[in-house]
Amino acid sequence: MNFRTTVLSLIAIQCSVLSLNAQTLKDAYRDYWRTCVSVNQWEVAAAENATNKHDVTGMVSSDQTKNWDNVVKNFDWVVAENCMKCEVVHPEEGIYDFTLADEFVNKSLASGLKVHGHCLIWHSQCAKWFHYDKEGKLVSPEVLKKRMREHIYTIVSHFKGRVSSWDVVNEAFEDDGSPRKSLFYQILGTDYIPLAFQYAHEADPNAELYFNDFSMFKKEKVDGITNFFRPLINAGLPIDAIGLQGHMILEDKDWLLPAYDYALTEIEKLGVQACFSEIDLSVLPNPYGFSGANISDRFSYTPDKDPFKNGLTKEKEAEIAEYWVNFYKLMIKHKDNVNRLGFWCTNDANSWRNDFPIRGRTDYATLFDRQNNLKPFVQDIIELVKPQVSDKKAKKTKKK
Repeated sequence: MNFRTTVLSLIAIQCSVLSLNAQTLKDAYRDYWRTCVSVNQWEVAAAENATNKHDVTGMVSSDQTKNWDNVVKNFDWVVAENCMKCEVVHPEEGIYDFTLADEFVNKSLASGLKVHGHCLIWHSQCAKWFHYDKEGKLVSPEVLKKRMREHIYTIVSHFKGRVSSWDVVNEAFEDDGSPRKSLFYQILGTDYIPLAFQYAHEADPNAELYFNDFSMFKKEKVDGITNFFRPLINAGLPIDAIGLQGHMILEDKDWLLPAYDYALTEIEKLGVQACFSEIDLSVLPNPYGFSGANISDRFSYTPDKDPFKNGLTKEKEAEIAEYWVNFYKLMIKHKDNVNRLGFWCTNDANSWRNDFPIRGRTDYATLFDRQNNLKPFVQDIIELVKPQVSDKKAKKTKKK
């Protein structure tokens, strides 16, 4: 090998190393699972200030001008935080408003992103008319079935071919594994769950269909959900995956990952895939022992519950980094049955964890800081699966 060839080989190796170091999370794990993030309507609009008539689960920073570019660079799937929920797209009987949802879906597809729909049937953020007649009484089972079918058919058909997968039913179980006594349940019992999947599959047979719930680290909840779905799946229920929301709390680190290990194993036994659908990690104190994402949980603010208003300590940053790496190691263990890791909110500035369950706190729950900078531990996560340039190969090239 002559001098010129040797130099070119060394340059190629160096460029390869630089390219690997610059690799994004979605690229590093492309052969493992989909990497997804939720976005809000202000990010779609690249808005400087927030204006919205609907309730939201998080909107702390009003400046969303740079977020979309960050999403396109680092993720390959997206899900809407709010604009596809019932209260937004179907606010009154017979009236649909797809304005915000269409803007979100169209911009996502134009940016090369795939879209996960969230969500079709959910007791929360459901339009108030859905369960009542004109006299204010709960509707009959037949009326609710008709409304559910029309609602699901209309929405799924509207986005057919554009939305690749759906959360069909969201948060249908209590933490003890029993069915949530929502209005859907009060009128139809648990029958509303398989009916929703049936309607969604009929509307778009090619769409992937998911069940999604929080507190999926609780054994009794995991057991209740898997026991409920097992006979339905065996009977042919059109369901592709069960979602674990993944709203995590750092204080729980000593027992949380083994609990998720159990949940992923039990879901795999059902013969369907699992996904983490709404991942974030609150690093703030949890004095009340709350868990999951029940948005009705609210507690009063006191300064002692907001210890990182002016930034994290080095010790806390190291603790956070260690947890995220261990979380990814667990996901790699289950990579054959985990089809998506979906993060909730794009950066710390607009994360809903700043306001939940205590308004006004400063949390650090996402992969990006308040200036949209990727946090250093993400490179550690990439290193877990990043192919390395062989030292032996490099030495051999140099010798020639």
